[in-house]
Formats: sequence, structure tokens, C-alpha cells
Amino acid sequence: MESLFYIAAVTALASTVSVVTAKNASHALIYLIVSLLSVAVIFFLLGAPFAAALEVVVYAGAIVVLFLFVVMMLNINFVILREGFLQYLPVGGLVGLILLVELALVSGGWAFAPEVAAAAGTPSTLLATSGVMTNT
Repeated sequence: MESLFYIAAVTALASTVSVVTAKNASHALIYLIVSLLSVAVIFFLLGAPFAAALEVVVYAGAIVVLFLFVVMMLNINFVILREGFLQYLPVGGLVGLILLVELALVSGGWAFAPEVAAAAGTPSTLLATSGVMTNT
């Protein structure tokens, strides 16, 4: 059972990366179906067969078929969409760099004013939820 879990996990990760990197929208939808089925197998192995069934019926069945229908009906020409890619690349790279720096600041636990963080004594998330999580 453990090996099947790891096989499903690797399959889900690989097919999800393929969804993002696929050049053809129809192929991306096929990879999405494989990813959703792999997640359904993981749900089943974790003891949630109803969640696995819902994953297959609702997501892999209905929503992906709807996506495929829309993609085929729109018949988007991606060559025209990619023509101005290099024109917007510097702006997109700058925005991506700013978001990366913000992510590093948030996940690294850095503070612009360390004296304020030291005076509080507890993380701000604990202060914000302390009134919500009490029994009184």
C-alpha cells in the first residue's frame, strides 16, 4: 500500500507539472485528468473512498469535460498570443522578482523593525487568533 501511495504521488506531481508546461491545451487537460485520478487514488489509500469518488465524478468527469468543450469551441490561436511575449518579458520579470522577494521576506520570518517583534513576544498570527480560539 505504501508503494502504491508513492507511485500515485509521483504520478500526480509529474502530471501536474506537465499540465503547466504543456504547449497544447488538449494535452494539458489530459494531464489534468491523470493528476486528478492520481489524487483520487491517494484519497482512497488514505481511507476516504467517498472523497475519491467525488474527485473522479465531479472534477475528472464534469469540470474537465467542460474545460475541454470550451477549449475546443474557442479554437484559440496561441501563435498570435505569443507574438508580444518578448515585449512584456522585462515587466513580467520585474514583477516576478518583487513577488519572490516578498515571499522570501514572509517565509524567512524577517522583520523590518526587530524591536517591535521582540516587544510583542508572540507572533502576530497567535495574537490575532487568541480571541477566536478561546472557550469563554
